Amino acid sequence: MNLPLYVENRDVVQAEALISEFGSHAGLEASERAEASRNIGNHISFCRWRQIERLINMLNVQTTLGTIH
Repeated sequence: MNLPLYVENRDVVQAEALISEFGSHAGLEASERAEASRNIGNHISFCRWRQIERLINMLNVQTTLGTIH
């Protein structure tokens, strides 16, 4: 799994909104939005939507990620 490298507060809000609206298909929706951005040449939006997709996947994991202290 590729974890998000950097997300902003607005990305977390967007991820939560997609999860609320699309449920288990939220990651797919973010992926489709990334592809649409890439198709029009918007590489910044493409990267942002890919990060949101990774964040959604991370939020849906039912295990602890990373080190536990």
